[in-house]
Amino acid sequence: MSQTDLEIVVDDPTAPEEDSPSVVSSGTIEIFVCILLLALAATLGYDNWRTGASWDSTGPEPGYFPFYLSVILGGGSLYGLVTALVARRASSESFVTRAQARRVMAVFVPTLLFCLVTQFLGLYVASFLLIASFMRAIGKIALWKSLLTAFVFTAIMFVTFDIAFDVIMPKGPLEAAFGH
Repeated sequence: MSQTDLEIVVDDPTAPEEDSPSVVSSGTIEIFVCILLLALAATLGYDNWRTGASWDSTGPEPGYFPFYLSVILGGGSLYGLVTALVARRASSESFVTRAQARRVMAVFVPTLLFCLVTQFLGLYVASFLLIASFMRAIGKIALWKSLLTAFVFTAIMFVTFDIAFDVIMPKGPLEAAFGH
């Protein structure tokens, strides 16, 4: 057997359990996404019809092409919905297990909080908090390393965006206290 045929197996102690119960099936998610896309297509189609989805003396009105794109999106959504409903009876494959959902939420919730905190404390403070908390909570990295890395990264972002390129970023009370 050559070296390329060897398989290296590394056990991940943080990997989700194999016997974790299913939270939702793939068929349910397919139906849900098709309904969401159908609702989006209807909303876009209505709005583009309202702004004008036909031809006038100078050519197409502003909503002409987007309207027909929303019709295509709606048709694809309907096709997907019918396909998912027919296939749903055939299989109920798991989309996500409880352990997998827990791992996804461990990243999604702090990221959502980052977006909310950015509105009140500014991008740099929110970035510092996000990086330090991710490194500490998920990476299990020493507190001093987490704080130092978060500070260095945030300082590099500040110098790059605010000083070097003069890009307008969401500011908070800390930046205002320093005169930026």
